[in-house]
Amino acid sequence: MISDTPPATVPGEPESNDESPASDPFLSLKRGATELYLIRHGDALPGDSEVASGNSYDQQGLSDLGRRQAQALADRLPALGLGAVYSSPIPRARQTADAVAAASGLVTVIDDELREVGLGPIGQLPDSQTDAAATVRLIRERLLEIARVAVLSGTWSSIPGSEPSAELRRRLTAAILRIVERHPGQRVAVVSHGGAINAYIAAILGIDRDYFFPAANTSVSMVRVKGQRQMLFALNDISHLREANLLTSDAMS
Repeated sequence: MISDTPPATVPGEPESNDESPASDPFLSLKRGATELYLIRHGDALPGDSEVASGNSYDQQGLSDLGRRQAQALADRLPALGLGAVYSSPIPRARQTADAVAAASGLVTVIDDELREVGLGPIGQLPDSQTDAAATVRLIRERLLEIARVAVLSGTWSSIPGSEPSAELRRRLTAAILRIVERHPGQRVAVVSHGGAINAYIAAILGIDRDYFFPAANTSVSMVRVKGQRQMLFALNDISHLREANLLTSDAMS
């Protein structure tokens, strides 16, 4: 569970110049660490009436369920006192981030390096002539094939032409560290994708698998970062969906 209470300060508490890990084992915000809320986008599996032009999954915005998920998340986060909201440029992430940013009186900052893992061809893709119902079916079938690869192998290398693991981890870690440099001592929301979030957290935990947990739609994972030190505090928190009666089997889609 992620606490909604800002870090406590003690009036008159002396500040130590000791910057050793032992002096700040949990990466305190008041000593300059950044608290990052890594958020997966809301549901973007379209119904027949919601299919965006262009047909591909990356061109789809949030579904009706996804918009309600994003709003439940947005209602939860203002108490954290966010200093910034960053997002992948892909519509389903950007729309989720915009809901979070608006609720906190902020403007979403787009960072292309927060995009989802680049995958090679897998499954049949709809084309411009495919009707809405068939497009929905093909998108769902493709995502199911991707999920099978992710869950069963934990790596994208079995899909020819996919972004290599080392490059994926390097991209996400570099993006996170750039954000951290801009926001010492602050709490920041970062809206991205299931594969990207998995790869980053796997990197800081030293896990070989690029995909090791089923990130739910609008799930929140929290890390603190200071310099090169990165520490996981919470993983895949979806309590806001439960409270809003939006916790369905589709949350993992």
